[in-house]
Amino acid sequence: MRVKIAIDGPAGAGKSTIARLLAKRLGLRYLDTGAMYRALTLAALQRGVPCSDEEALLRVATSMDLKIVFEQETKSNLIYLDGEDVTFLIRQPEVNANVSLVSSHKKVRDFIAALQKEIGRQGSIVMDGRDIGTVVMPDANWKIFLQASVGERARRRMREMQRNGHDVDILELEEQIRQRDHLDSTRENSPLRKAEDAIEVDTTHLSIEDVVDKVLAIIRGADRDV
Repeated sequence: MRVKIAIDGPAGAGKSTIARLLAKRLGLRYLDTGAMYRALTLAALQRGVPCSDEEALLRVATSMDLKIVFEQETKSNLIYLDGEDVTFLIRQPEVNANVSLVSSHKKVRDFIAALQKEIGRQGSIVMDGRDIGTVVMPDANWKIFLQASVGERARRRMREMQRNGHDVDILELEEQIRQRDHLDSTRENSPLRKAEDAIEVDTTHLSIEDVVDKVLAIIRGADRDV
């Protein structure tokens, strides 16, 4: 049986961490779809292409050499852009500040979504993003929508950026997250929204392991009341 699990939610809700650990527990492939938009954003910034120029961004998307390596042991994704490992570069503040704008363009989303759908057709997988259950894998066996308060999401992002050596302000991060929530949920093309058949899990007061256990319980049919 081919298993498809969609993990959606806003920025900082824990999608990537939970999806990766879930894939590890279940022995499935994992795809961080947001990393694909981040790689395109990085490529545009490196080439001096305005993130507001849809046609120019599409040219970058169709010409860049994007390679995703699925790490079997850790279930992480290594992202290569034009032969360079950019796994950490795509998490830098400048990319964070521009990726929502890049991903808001219809032609860009259509192109990247087509790549994601093709990866999904290649076998069982856990994918996380903002439109996995609604656009990329509407036929997913399970759809989980992760949520968390703005304050908690900002604290998580701050810890992540500090680990990567970036000095950040928590209030600035909270404002960035609010702005990104607004952009993601109000954009015309594939807006962030919970699929009708998705199950919502609030991760605000839960540990990572608690969330993984809760999602596993849902998948195994032991918990529908979340």
